Amino acid sequence: MATQQTLSTVKAKEAGPWLNAWRSFKKSKVSLIGAGIVLVFIILAILAPLIAPQGINEQNLTQRLQPPSGTHWFGTDDFGRDIFSRVLYGARISLWVGFFSVIGSIVVGSLLGILAGYYGRWVDTIISRIFDIMLAFPSILLAISIVAVLGPSLQNALIAIAIVNIPNFGRLIRSKVLSIKQEEYITSAKAIGMKDARILFKHILPNSMAPVIVQGTLAVATAIIEAAALGFLGLGAQAPTPEWGKMLADARVYLVNAPWTMIFPGIAIMLTVLGFNLMGDGLRDALDPKMKN
Repeated sequence: MATQQTLSTVKAKEAGPWLNAWRSFKKSKVSLIGAGIVLVFIILAILAPLIAPQGINEQNLTQRLQPPSGTHWFGTDDFGRDIFSRVLYGARISLWVGFFSVIGSIVVGSLLGILAGYYGRWVDTIISRIFDIMLAFPSILLAISIVAVLGPSLQNALIAIAIVNIPNFGRLIRSKVLSIKQEEYITSAKAIGMKDARILFKHILPNSMAPVIVQGTLAVATAIIEAAALGFLGLGAQAPTPEWGKMLADARVYLVNAPWTMIFPGIAIMLTVLGFNLMGDGLRDALDPKMKN
């Protein structure tokens, strides 16, 4: 028994941390379900031009507010447009906003967090106070304020969402850097005269990425919700863009007479966010050694 455990430990070390994390991730059925949901929406977004039965702005007023049928799977809206086609293209927009806003937050937040954690002193004080001020506001309220200044549009909504999430990644990286920079290999690198830039981007940053990946996955779900909220308020995507939040806003007056106009965009938002949350929980369990047995 002891020999078998030793062999398992040796094999795990030889496999590497990322392969071990993947093996751990695969063991969770719930996480795989979340990854499957996300993968399905990504495929639908990529293949939307091939799958969509009609154009997203193709109007037919004689077919307005038609219930789901064989011709229109999700029914039609108040302009007679096919809701299924618009939901498919809406996946493109929501995923685009989610991914790129989070990438922007990670890049800026990681840079600020590394500088604050590594150099400390007045650099840490200034950056940390900026993060504290931003976190003092509710995220959606801060996003609304930024879009109000920049002007309502999908691009400005993406920028606002990216700015709102910067402190989350900055503080996460800062805390990780504070612990890593005390390690012996960092002290040795400084002793042999290695430049700060090389230490930061070759040693500290790669060893800080695990929690960022987890937080980034969960942040995509949050970004999709925030984009939908801004679209619902008229501050995000503008008509006739088929963004899910904007579709909900346009359909709210038909909730009683034509509920399908709101149900299907709402389900799309719910499933996408659920998929990213389930996948993020699985990644957290796989990448965080404290969560392992």
